[in-house]
Amino acid sequence: MSAPSQHLQLTEAERIEIRLAALNDCAPDTAINQFHRCCGSSKWSKTMAGRRPFSTLDALQKCGDLIWQSCAHQDWLEAFAAHPRIGEKSAVRWSSQEQSGMNGLSVVLQNAFAKANNIYEAKFGYRFIVCATGKTAVEMLANLEGRIGNDPAIEILNAAEQQRLITHLRLIGLFTE
Repeated sequence: MSAPSQHLQLTEAERIEIRLAALNDCAPDTAINQFHRCCGSSKWSKTMAGRRPFSTLDALQKCGDLIWQSCAHQDWLEAFAAHPRIGEKSAVRWSSQEQSGMNGLSVVLQNAFAKANNIYEAKFGYRFIVCATGKTAVEMLANLEGRIGNDPAIEILNAAEQQRLITHLRLIGLFTE
């Protein structure tokens, strides 16, 4: 008679370590694709893939921040364009999860988002970017409407910071999904 099988239960830290090792060891194109899921900038994704191996998730995020800071505005704009407009449905699972505070929007709020998105895009020339995780629709609309009044030189920095925050969450998602 054989002993009952015992399933090995990995801790979250162990799962992250295994997935990080797999990312470190995979083909460059595979790594680029994984990083591109986190940030829509081609330059950022390619540079991240070239900086492997990473010893920890924290080291990976710090490297990502340094690369993001070195990216040009055109790289930032490429990343912004990879996001759906705030308030619009997305087929991308991460975007849908991040914007879960937008579920069940009333027609009034849908119209308010459409109007504010159009004003923002006309003024700045790119999509409004906000780290939507944990925010309600009302909070995001207030953020959008408030940022419309910003100077373009300030707003590009605000948008880039929001992209950095989104990228951090998505990097974590690579290892915990």
